Amino acid sequence: MTRPNPLGPSARRRGFSVIEMLIALTISSMLLTACLVALDSSFKAYEVTTESASTHVVSRMVMHRALAMIRQGEEFGPYPLHVLVPTKVDSPYIEFVSLDDEATGQRQVTRLERADDPDLGGYKLMYKRWDYVNGVQADYHEYPLIRDLKEALFTLEFDRGPRLRQVTIDLTIEPNDADPTHIASDLSAPVLRLIASTSPRKLD
Repeated sequence: MTRPNPLGPSARRRGFSVIEMLIALTISSMLLTACLVALDSSFKAYEVTTESASTHVVSRMVMHRALAMIRQGEEFGPYPLHVLVPTKVDSPYIEFVSLDDEATGQRQVTRLERADDPDLGGYKLMYKRWDYVNGVQADYHEYPLIRDLKEALFTLEFDRGPRLRQVTIDLTIEPNDADPTHIASDLSAPVLRLIASTSPRKLD
């Protein structure tokens, strides 16, 4: 015997209507979109932070190395135009003798120079070295030290004559990735500026 429906003959089991399903899908899509935007922003912020930290480390290592080479160098250039009075020279490069061994006839001339960077645009800090043996050039080396360089300025302070008293290096670097598909390509890392001074141990 069939038991009668206590809610009446017109009561039926029903699921979600089409309108309710559309509302639920709309809310779900909005939540997923918000999550994806937040996740994408987090990845980009992490990439920019990592890139900036890497640039800091590399730039400080290069600065430390450049100061060490200058402290050990001698016969610095470019020379001032007036050698009879103390003067200051601002230059995009610094050149000095990094090795002078009279016993073997070996002599090295090193230059740190701001050069154009046609690949990435802007500038790059170049290391150049000429090796001589008994006055004859035997070898030549060059390679970039820093890319994405916005500016590089070497300030040489001379006493009377070509006697260098102090060198100040002013570098401005803008972290940037050369890959156009880089995840953080639409963000910009903060510009890094490093300024340091040193004096040669062997005064000219």
